[in-house]
Amino acid sequence: MSFDDSDTRREEMQSTMAAWVEDLVDEVEDAVSSDEFQRWLNVQSRFHDYSHRNTLLINRQYPNATRVAGYRTWQDEFDRHVKEGESAIWIWAPIIAKQCPECENSPSYHNRSDCEYDETPPEEWSKGLVGFRPAAVFDISQTEREPLPELETEATGTAGELLPALLEAASSLTVEVAVVSRDDWPHGDAKGVCQYRSPPERPLVEVRDRENNADLAVTLVHEYAHALLHSGIGDETERSKRELEAEAVGYIVGRYFGLDTSGSAFYLAAWRGDEPEVIFDRLERISSTAAEIIDTVGEALSDE
Repeated sequence: MSFDDSDTRREEMQSTMAAWVEDLVDEVEDAVSSDEFQRWLNVQSRFHDYSHRNTLLINRQYPNATRVAGYRTWQDEFDRHVKEGESAIWIWAPIIAKQCPECENSPSYHNRSDCEYDETPPEEWSKGLVGFRPAAVFDISQTEREPLPELETEATGTAGELLPALLEAASSLTVEVAVVSRDDWPHGDAKGVCQYRSPPERPLVEVRDRENNADLAVTLVHEYAHALLHSGIGDETERSKRELEAEAVGYIVGRYFGLDTSGSAFYLAAWRGDEPEVIFDRLERISSTAAEIIDTVGEALSDE
């Protein structure tokens, strides 16, 4: 794919990218309604959303944890079994029991307290949180047997000289980049991360090395887009929109250089933070960032 060097080049790029974004929206809608996505969504719904405190506990004990559940939950819900010799990850589990409407204790603690509430008998009390207890959970990597459904989000194709050109383009895009080996990767199941740093330091993009260079290249573009678009933005409510923008840029740039980036549809379907049409509200930001990366990478390719 290429655009003529003419006065209308930018207009041609804009219209082509708008058409590709429309394709991406259609692909996301198809992905959401697919049986594959519904099976994946059904499994994801069975994992708990852990509190901030428990998330810190999990990360401290097992930094690479991605999906955790109790021993019996792995067996009964997912037909997986904890491997012999694995150490538990300890969290705080809520204790839900009938509680006194006044002192909010369970009946046994209520009877030992100074509370004099006696308007209704304990058997009529509503249930609520009365405390916490230590509970053991295990990460999926500590289990075996039946695999969980996965979404195919990887880009495919022949990256050729694109990957070295992307690495060379980092300097021109004012980004620092590091490709980290699988064994040394500290960011769990993330393919890449962008760490924003205070000027004059540049944002640091780290990507996990892998055999699929096409997917590695698109991951680089995704993180470059974060670096170019989102430095200094800390609003957590914007997170899904930031992922939408970055993945749309990756989709466009990868497609421009001849890669199959249709897996982006499942990636965006999994976020589900906004309707896919929100992409059109951010088309200018997406297309201008994609064009900047395409131009910069194109210059690196022409120098080789």
